[in-house]
Amino acid sequence: MSTDMTDRQELDREKLFAARLFAARARPYLATALFALHPVASERVPTMAVDRHWRCYVSPAFVARTPVEELAGVWVHEVSHLLRDHHGRSDRVARELGLTGPAERLRMNIAADLEINDDIFGDGLPTPEDALQPSQFRLDSDLLMEEYLRQFRLGPELQRIAWLDCGSGADGLEREWDLGPDGADGLSARQRDAVRFRVAEAIRARPGDTPQGWRRWAEEAFQPPQPWRELLGAAVRAAVSSGGAGDDYTYGRPARRSVSLPGIVLPSLRRVPPRVTVVVDTSGSVSDAELGGALVEVAAIVRAVGGRRDLVSVLSCDAAAQSVGQLCRAEGIALVGGGGTDLRTGFAAALRARPRPDVVVVLTDGQTPWPSARPACRTVIGLFARLGRRVREHDPDYRPDTPPDWARVVELHT
Repeated sequence: MSTDMTDRQELDREKLFAARLFAARARPYLATALFALHPVASERVPTMAVDRHWRCYVSPAFVARTPVEELAGVWVHEVSHLLRDHHGRSDRVARELGLTGPAERLRMNIAADLEINDDIFGDGLPTPEDALQPSQFRLDSDLLMEEYLRQFRLGPELQRIAWLDCGSGADGLEREWDLGPDGADGLSARQRDAVRFRVAEAIRARPGDTPQGWRRWAEEAFQPPQPWRELLGAAVRAAVSSGGAGDDYTYGRPARRSVSLPGIVLPSLRRVPPRVTVVVDTSGSVSDAELGGALVEVAAIVRAVGGRRDLVSVLSCDAAAQSVGQLCRAEGIALVGGGGTDLRTGFAAALRARPRPDVVVVLTDGQTPWPSARPACRTVIGLFARLGRRVREHDPDYRPDTPPDWARVVELHT
């Protein structure tokens, strides 16, 4: 095993493993994750720290001076960072907000600690004196890391915890002691997912024995935020922001060039909010789960156009298109159909609507003929993903046409 130990002090592994066993007995639903962590001795970490590959770097001096019961709490604390993907979430926040440098990563580490500490201690695990709690910052409990990040900033009063370092597994920033993806004893992405899934199963099996934060996490672990929703939103935003979509001229605000032409008022180009029509495939080959997923996607599309529900219309279509209805709320959409599929009628109905949409979004299983020519608007196809692309039950030789190349296609996983 690779270590950073010197001859000054060896890691008391017997005590460390006794603390892990203590933690597993106190929090049996986390046992799989606790025993998946691989300890690595390191003189350079202040206490204990993890990397995103599920290695736990341990200070021998810290283990020597810390009682077993408190060490057990630290085991639970560190594995909680990994289970809740604090490193991945920190990376996303850093990209979105342009946060760089160790100071901002320290703030993310603190926010991550606030998220998990109120779910860790008590009921057999004593609370360490230096454990950060939301009440110390005059903040509410049971919030997420991202919410805490918005509610506090680093200041002189936080200098006392400048030593805090739970490692790259807590905030995403690589450390000098990290062994990296190619180092020994790390877990692969598939192994990490398997550990999370088994912990979520254990929590869901006995929800009454777990804190609210862990129950919420377990539900999300079974139905995690799906990347395709981000892709779908990005595809819609790209379609509505392209040249020609939602552009119009107005004399209400004259163009700046008018000053060079006395007596002539030139109109200025303005951005008109885009209109989107969503065509939902309601044919018999689409499952109830997929129709339910379609309603979730409609809500995502509304967010993609700035939350303007009045600009989003929904049309259900099997072999015939139903009437186009303006969206009030996703729960009130009537998806009717159940017959064969011909989404060409849905395209035709969408383009007959007045005002005409800037973008047509089609949510379908793909078992349909497509228009032979590009519609007079941008098109995004959300394709319900199926292993091997399911065929028509009555015709084993049938294979659906592939979506046309003039449409942006995003696979939707139900």
